[in-house]
Amino acid sequence: MTRTTDILLTAIAPAIWGSTYFVTTEFLPEGYPITLAVLRALPAGLLLLAVTRCLPPRAWIGRVLLLGGLNFAVFWTLLFVAAYHLPGGVAATVTSVQALMVIGMARGWLGTPVRAKAVAAAIAGIFGVGLLLLGPGAAFDPVGFAAALAAAAAMAAGTVLSRKWQPPVPALTFTAWQLSAGGLILLPLSLMVEPPLPALDLVNIGGLVWLGLVGAAMTYWIWFRGVARIEPGAISMLGMMSPVTAVCLGWIWLGQSLSALQLLGAAIVLGSVWLGQRASRPRPLPRPAVRTRQRLVP
Repeated sequence: MTRTTDILLTAIAPAIWGSTYFVTTEFLPEGYPITLAVLRALPAGLLLLAVTRCLPPRAWIGRVLLLGGLNFAVFWTLLFVAAYHLPGGVAATVTSVQALMVIGMARGWLGTPVRAKAVAAAIAGIFGVGLLLLGPGAAFDPVGFAAALAAAAAMAAGTVLSRKWQPPVPALTFTAWQLSAGGLILLPLSLMVEPPLPALDLVNIGGLVWLGLVGAAMTYWIWFRGVARIEPGAISMLGMMSPVTAVCLGWIWLGQSLSALQLLGAAIVLGSVWLGQRASRPRPLPRPAVRTRQRLVP
């Protein structure tokens, strides 16, 4: 596949993640964020393990636990903490700094050069997300701000380390390992801090199936496949597609209105994503000089 095809395919994942807030609020019971995260990650991971029939070797268990913890357990838990203390738009705007964090971490851990256009694209994307999501009810809470910032750092570190540590297995297997690890880490936490989940109806089950099979198993397989193929700075910008999808779903399904500033913000986000892909594109190697044989004229 070409790089453009890989980018378009990978962009499907964050676009679908934009439905998470809508599905959670409209189809799932309130007050069980960690339990619902377990039900999203662990069944999806175990299902993929059953399909791939491949467990991580002993030498990889520590790395898998760390990656599953960063990408799922820590990220999802802190994201819910941020959502409880901040309006959704503020939390999403703060976590969008993940793109800048990835650029810095990729420089330190992968030796990826920092390019001015990539930094400019990330800053423009953060500004666009702010226009898209921030409203008059925006408020600052130090606990929520710290949680959102830490969530962004966890996801950024998980993305860069997933690129650095590429096991000799297909992306589907790598996804199964990480989802299972994240779910197992979250399981005891959910049992300790949350009450038992009430009986689920068909609507609740449908929401969990969507979040598990589509929002976790399929999308993270696509995402980790992209992480292995696309430059870290470019793939981190694709994450900004998520708030655009969330706003579009609110407009289509919930009848929410869109202001001129929100439309401008969406345009800036899409433009920054495009610029981020071009800025992070590998530069072609210079062609070797062709030596011509000189003729000796007597």
